[in-house]
Amino acid sequence: MEIIGDRITIRPLKVQDVFDMRNWGEHENPLLWDYNFPSMSDSQIRRWYDIKTKSFFNKYFGISLKDGRLIGYMGIKEIKFLKKESTLGIVFDPNFLNMGYGTETLKYFLESYFTQMNMKRMYLEVAEFNARAQSVYKKMGFENIGYYLEEFFDDDLDLDNSYYKDAKYCFVINGKKIYNYIYKMKLDRETFFSKISSIK
Repeated sequence: MEIIGDRITIRPLKVQDVFDMRNWGEHENPLLWDYNFPSMSDSQIRRWYDIKTKSFFNKYFGISLKDGRLIGYMGIKEIKFLKKESTLGIVFDPNFLNMGYGTETLKYFLESYFTQMNMKRMYLEVAEFNARAQSVYKKMGFENIGYYLEEFFDDDLDLDNSYYKDAKYCFVINGKKIYNYIYKMKLDRETFFSKISSIK
């Protein structure tokens, strides 16, 4: 399956794409460091690709510009074929954030997901502090359906630092452990198509 947007193309993920991800930028915000693509050897990259793409219940896609540059990847995981639903994951090269690529990618992908793939619902999970991602998801019509606490990857995070004053409420400190809130969100076919004309 290949989906062509105004500025991007979405097509099945290739192993070369994963090698290309080693050239991506890194998030400056420490809260997002866990989203940076990890440093991996060639054999680890091939194993990562196999784990992601070999399951019958997962489908992964590369997101590239018209010149072929890979700027992101996405996956639909835990596909339930009878219920016609799955869980979304999407990651972009930090160098291409805040340029509208996330909105464009999801708009074109979800349209195909609900028509060509004939799916009914999509779920996702997003950290509460990731306001940018939440804004894009809500624009598509995703709604919060629950939340839970998850241990944050960096227990040394200094939440008293003024850098984090806007995100401080997203965390819970329990002894020496830090937890952040994760929202569960859901989008159904009817809601998406009621929003599609207003998505820009």
